[in-house]
Amino acid sequence: MSPLLSVRGVHKTYVAAKRSKVVALEDVDLDVGEGEIVALIGPSGCGKSTLLRMMAGLDTDFEGDLSWSVPPRPGKDIGFVFQEPALLPWRTVRRNVSLGLEAQRDTSEQGREQVTTLLDLVGLTDFADSFPKELSGGMRQRTAIARALAYNPRILLMDEPFGALDAITRDRLHDDLLRIWETTHKTIVLVTHSVEEATYLADRVAVMSARPGRIKAVHTVPLSRERTPETRQLPEFAKFAGMLRQELV
Repeated sequence: MSPLLSVRGVHKTYVAAKRSKVVALEDVDLDVGEGEIVALIGPSGCGKSTLLRMMAGLDTDFEGDLSWSVPPRPGKDIGFVFQEPALLPWRTVRRNVSLGLEAQRDTSEQGREQVTTLLDLVGLTDFADSFPKELSGGMRQRTAIARALAYNPRILLMDEPFGALDAITRDRLHDDLLRIWETTHKTIVLVTHSVEEATYLADRVAVMSARPGRIKAVHTVPLSRERTPETRQLPEFAKFAGMLRQELV
């Protein structure tokens, strides 16, 4: 079975100050399978977010090939979650989640039901009519995740979505994301700096080198897909996270 997304020989060069060239990515190869969670980890500046933006179609100025098993429909098949929720402060939670549907002029009953279902899935039903300023950081990020899922994309791309949160909130959102995955089985690509986060969430972890970014290795996480807070206490969790940490040195 062919992967949902295949990256082959991707090379990215930036023109920096005084027109000097900076090679950001070099010969990047990666496959992303349907319904799996893939984490990208690597040193700061190695091109993780750049690669994610290419997958999203936000950066098309690169060499190499990025192909899909079925070409994505613009604005419909790719959901993106940023580190900052970027919610519109004058819109309620429900109307923020509905934003993508409104952009597609989807006013159907099915669309409204999808928003209601997602609000329940992320635990925000009781806050549907609240504004972003009335929410905690974790609740704002839940809103952003629901917004990215509202138009039912085939793949969800997440750029350090939990990096700005405190440890307790981050752990809770990890479990929220896994619960969402268990319900939707969305394909997810997650950029993170945390080897523990990658180990807890992912099916496979792609380790990138320092700039120019390359895929050094791709490891299958040796844990049951059913993850719970107790999973973090398992010896195999610590061993795998430790191995990833050594690869980043």
